[in-house]
Amino acid sequence: MNFKRLLSYIIPVKVFQIPSEINKNLEVTWNNGHLVLDSENTNFSFGTLQKVMRIGLMQIEKIKLKKYQSVLVLGVAGGSVIRLLRDEFDYTEKITGVELDSKVIEIANKYFNLNKIKNLEIKIQDAQEFIFTTTDDYDLIIIDIFQDNIMPSFLFEEKFSLQLKKILTENGSILFNTIVTLSTDFDRNTNYYQMIKTHFTTKKISNVEGDNELFLLCK
Repeated sequence: MNFKRLLSYIIPVKVFQIPSEINKNLEVTWNNGHLVLDSENTNFSFGTLQKVMRIGLMQIEKIKLKKYQSVLVLGVAGGSVIRLLRDEFDYTEKITGVELDSKVIEIANKYFNLNKIKNLEIKIQDAQEFIFTTTDDYDLIIIDIFQDNIMPSFLFEEKFSLQLKKILTENGSILFNTIVTLSTDFDRNTNYYQMIKTHFTTKKISNVEGDNELFLLCK
């Protein structure tokens, strides 16, 4: 075990940092023996976020997940949810990842070996643009989009949700990770829940690892 990793059990040890126009600042840090990716104000991959997404994926039956032939990940960051699918949920079929910040993908390739994951296609593109232009359908769509700790407003718009429904297969699922820290976030999610349950069978999981709130949507 290298010294920095060993020291990280006492204090976090930064190994790389780069500014980002989209996410302000990106840092790779050893933390409790694990490399994590953080933006200026939140964990992006392999820290708390990985725990959140593990809880979300566990809401989908493993047998059902294994039947899925295609997964779309909107918001890749360091690729922790992709690693979860491969390593813990034994998912081997195609995964398409869409990420707006090219610097995040460069970091993910260098420090987290994202480019070594088989049957994975990464697209550097705006997620909103992607879902309105793709000609493919997906069995599972994972939404985990943050610009630093801010969630773009389009994610909660009805037209975005209806387009997701169009590209979701008949027995497919959507896992949507949100964060609720302010009263405005609570109001936003409350309004979203009222809207989305008119289009999907909806399950809401609140207070996940603190401030995260998950939505599991099924046709």
